Amino acid sequence: MKNHKGSCEVHELAIKVNPRSARRVVTAGDTLRSIGRGAITGHNEQRICRHMHEEQKVLEARRRFLRMGAAFSLGSLTTAAMASGTARAQDTDAPDATAAPAITDADILNFALNLEYVEAEYYLRAVTGSGLPKDLTDGQGTPGPVAGGSRVHFATKLGRLYAEEIAADELAHVRALRAALGNRAVARPSIDLMQSFTAAAQAAGVVSAGRTFDPFASETGFLLGAFIFEDVGVTAYKGAAPLVQDKAILEAAAGFLAVEAYHAGLVRTVLYARNFRGAAKMISDARDSLDGPGDKDQGIGTADKANIVPTDNNGLAFSRTPAEVLNIVYLNPNGQPGGFFPHGFNGTIA
Repeated sequence: MKNHKGSCEVHELAIKVNPRSARRVVTAGDTLRSIGRGAITGHNEQRICRHMHEEQKVLEARRRFLRMGAAFSLGSLTTAAMASGTARAQDTDAPDATAAPAITDADILNFALNLEYVEAEYYLRAVTGSGLPKDLTDGQGTPGPVAGGSRVHFATKLGRLYAEEIAADELAHVRALRAALGNRAVARPSIDLMQSFTAAAQAAGVVSAGRTFDPFASETGFLLGAFIFEDVGVTAYKGAAPLVQDKAILEAAAGFLAVEAYHAGLVRTVLYARNFRGAAKMISDARDSLDGPGDKDQGIGTADKANIVPTDNNGLAFSRTPAEVLNIVYLNPNGQPGGFFPHGFNGTIA
């Protein structure tokens, strides 16, 4: 490739990632193979440059999260599992290794309940100033407090009405899941709605190092805070769908998925209308840097083209595995508890 001012030199590209956390190394060869054979001139060169820049942005976001992880992580998954009395599958070659028990529908519902706990606490505190009632927080595992969260002084009536509706939905989700699980329902774990948002915003580049991000300080902050985890719920429900065995539970889960998708679409629409495309793109890249290989996240579009509904080439919503979901809500690509859940999830899948 001709080396001229403003061009990117493919033959010199080699993006390296911390070997302890990286899942792959992106090289010029990867970029060329992903685009196809042919002359690297004109339009092809522009495509290569854009592709490499996108890869580099994701990797840079991943590095920021790895740096933040040390401050907000509370130990390995093994330690967390022992502390909460839960078990997790371990890869081993030992001949006498005990096979991990199969994941049950109750395990999946409890995994969803952990996510609904944090969403309910976020929206309820934003619209009422207080969180879930005490009778909706007990259960199996280690119960924990909620740090942060306060009533938002909404600048617009619509913003307040949106938040009130979503808060009511999330409260109903918690009630429904706990009712379905009965005495198997897990307790609300420790939830952080303070440092977690600052860590996420700093790592994404929404705020600079040393600055704090309080999603309860303004309507705009509230919307950006909601965007950080709304899309995660959609992909979590879709990813869990193939694991559900009971058709009645699967139907209910589909209902939860649809509602979460409505919520996510609303948040994305309002952010797009208010021209917060840049911040949304940074948050999307940060989530994508955490969940693992592959592109399972998208911003809300450009000035000329909206992207309210993030989908694959077939127009389908993305799926995330439980491990990928945990990486995001723990704000740690290695899956160690932290972020929104300082001590991890309660339940078998944690």
